[in-house]
Amino acid sequence: MSQVTVKQDEWANPGALGLAAFGLNTILLQIHNLGLIPSTMPLVFGFFWGGAAQIIAGIIDARRGDIFGLTAFTSYGVFWISLGLSFLLQWAGIITIDKPDYAWMFIMWGVFTGFMTISTFRMTRVHAAVFISLTILFFLLAAVFFGAIPAQIAGAEGIICGLSAVYGSAGVVLNSKYGREILPMGVFK
Repeated sequence: MSQVTVKQDEWANPGALGLAAFGLNTILLQIHNLGLIPSTMPLVFGFFWGGAAQIIAGIIDARRGDIFGLTAFTSYGVFWISLGLSFLLQWAGIITIDKPDYAWMFIMWGVFTGFMTISTFRMTRVHAAVFISLTILFFLLAAVFFGAIPAQIAGAEGIICGLSAVYGSAGVVLNSKYGREILPMGVFK
């Protein structure tokens, strides 16, 4: 009897997709918080760019056996879809969400992101920067919705968070294609 060898397909690193979707959509929403985009276009993009693209990245990470990537990308993908849907349902008059409702939701996401941040210290400094700045952003957004600070403060910090994710995405793509470190990611020892 002959033996058949099945070659298992290797999946590409979805980090570039997930980080780009998260980072760029975060920047868009924070530009809105700064008052530079008066429309709610960033929330519409949240359904597909921030939402669906990250869920796809999370599923690929699951296939690759990366529990952190699965948990992070799918969670934040669902976050973007939920946030966009909450505003859509509110605009349609189907539901009413008060500012404290959003504030408490951001606190819960800050707690989640806080414990996810601990895992990034086994990854790279770029991952840590994304998650530390995102944890801060969620708590700042909670403060905005509680009326404690202006949205511009969260918006400015959120742009830093988004840019760190975009840098990470670029690092994954460029370092992979060039086979060497073009953009340093700062791997923790």
